[in-house]
Amino acid sequence: MLAVVKKSHTKEKIFEIRGAIPPDVVRFLETKYGQDLSVIEDDETYVDITQTPWYKKTRSRMTPGRTLKVYRERDHLTQEELGKRLGGLSIQKVSDLEHGRRGISKDLAKKLAVVFGTSTDKFL
Repeated sequence: MLAVVKKSHTKEKIFEIRGAIPPDVVRFLETKYGQDLSVIEDDETYVDITQTPWYKKTRSRMTPGRTLKVYRERDHLTQEELGKRLGGLSIQKVSDLEHGRRGISKDLAKKLAVVFGTSTDKFL
């Protein structure tokens, strides 16, 4: 459950409480804050994202090179910066890896996994 109190005119959040909020606390907050209180019940229905059509479609289009580019952009690295972190690869070689013109070897996948803090299988 989530209880959020916001200022009336600006809707700026004053505070929020998350977790199992006892009913008497909710009643107190309703009495004290009225319309400024929002109580949101958690949806206990969770979906395994890897089983959704969206994920399957997206995953089917991902290549090791595209994955590399996603991770590089996520970490705000240029191709030059990534190349340096990988031991001096040229910008062209990083570009070739991202565009699938060069394959990613197991050794390079290990280096990428270290740089990005993930597993090697993301890049193979």
